[in-house]
Amino acid sequence: MKSPLVAILTLSLVLAGCGGFGSSRLNPLNWFGKSRADVATLAPEGGYGVSASDRRVLVDQVTSLEIRRTPEGAIISAAGLPRTQGWWDAELVAENNGLPVGGTMTYRFVVGEPVPGTAVASRVLTPQSREVTAGAFLSNIALQDVRRIVVTGAGNSMSVSR
Repeated sequence: MKSPLVAILTLSLVLAGCGGFGSSRLNPLNWFGKSRADVATLAPEGGYGVSASDRRVLVDQVTSLEIRRTPEGAIISAAGLPRTQGWWDAELVAENNGLPVGGTMTYRFVVGEPVPGTAVASRVLTPQSREVTAGAFLSNIALQDVRRIVVTGAGNSMSVSR
């Protein structure tokens, strides 16, 4: 009869020692320390700007444009069709410093050219094999003044309105 009582008292003392203002090393909640936000970043001050040496060009044809709502904003997804295989580094680049003009947010659909003279740069094959996609995100705050989103290519543009 004394053995369960001794076990309960011992267990109570051990557990009480773990809670001593949260500073005990026996407390498993203290094993990894407190979480903190990392403020160090590798991004340059002012962010990454568009390089003057950016040699990407507009995709020949914008083939689809889709806006997907998320709880935080919207994802803009566009597909484009270049002339040949091998185009890469696709991106939707916001115009007007990412600000809407008259309720219209405009993006340029740019792609990087394949190495000239290579076999891949001259292949045409099927439209499905040449298709490239790019996306961008707009937060709910940025979407407040946007009524229309336009994505432009070299030969056409597509838009979605709400």
